[in-house]
Amino acid sequence: MSCEFTSPWGMWRMRSSAVLLAVLALCAMVGFGGPAASAAPVLDGSAPPPGANDWRCKPSAAHPDPVVLVHGTWGNQDTWNKLAPALKAQGYCVYALNYGHDTASLLGRMPGIYGTGDIGKSAVQLANFVGKVRAATSSAHVDMVAHSQGGVVARQYMRFAGGADLADPKRNVVRKLVTLGATNHGSTSVLLGYPLDTASGSGPLGGAVSSVLGVSAVQQITGSRFLNRLNAGGDTVPGVDYTVIATRMDDTTTPPESTFLRAGPRAVVDNVWVQTVCAGADVTHVGFPRSPIAIRLILRALDPSYSGRVCGR
Repeated sequence: MSCEFTSPWGMWRMRSSAVLLAVLALCAMVGFGGPAASAAPVLDGSAPPPGANDWRCKPSAAHPDPVVLVHGTWGNQDTWNKLAPALKAQGYCVYALNYGHDTASLLGRMPGIYGTGDIGKSAVQLANFVGKVRAATSSAHVDMVAHSQGGVVARQYMRFAGGADLADPKRNVVRKLVTLGATNHGSTSVLLGYPLDTASGSGPLGGAVSSVLGVSAVQQITGSRFLNRLNAGGDTVPGVDYTVIATRMDDTTTPPESTFLRAGPRAVVDNVWVQTVCAGADVTHVGFPRSPIAIRLILRALDPSYSGRVCGR
């Protein structure tokens, strides 16, 4: 289900704020890929996923960089219950966090719902978590895997919160970033596809949206001032290898190809359609982190020597 609304703008303005909030709450249940969007029971993210957050793990010579997993809007670390053990089985040190807890919104007050807060602040939380991972593993660098908003949080961290050194890329903290349906250039489907004052959700309609869905949802609308600032210097930072994975079935990051990045100086970008690799692959935005195909693509992106088959179950 997509939260599109095609009535004329004039008709929309006539609707009451109560109807607006009711529709937005419905969209929240089917939107950005949080736990409420899944048919599975809601998990509260209180415990790390299997295989993750072993603070005694020492990276191997084969996989020297720990892998940090960054969930999406309205999600939590339970997003990675399939990927984390798969990475651990391949010999990686794996870490996951909850970020963006903000009770200022209706959804943000619900148990297990994270990723509703300001993305800039979430990037600082990610930076602090990465610092803890590096200290525990004695690692100079990390790789990241991110779903939906998580990709934007990771890019914000690299550009503005210490994750990359624009003057000396050899000192980058992040060496590889793999994203799944990341809202890199926003979405036209969330919040019914209408433009808002999207810098902070402070406008009349933006404020109503933020009070229900959280400010991060507003910040991810196509054309938001937040995204304009993030992308103003180009899509990438020097010295990072990006693998950007998209599915043609994505009804949340829309259009789906808006997730793709354009490589800037000294950056490498591999934009990948799941359905080009595996024809007819049934992978949705919500299902991305648990998809066997996506998991194998991640393993291949992190380690090009990975020889396992990608397609099939």
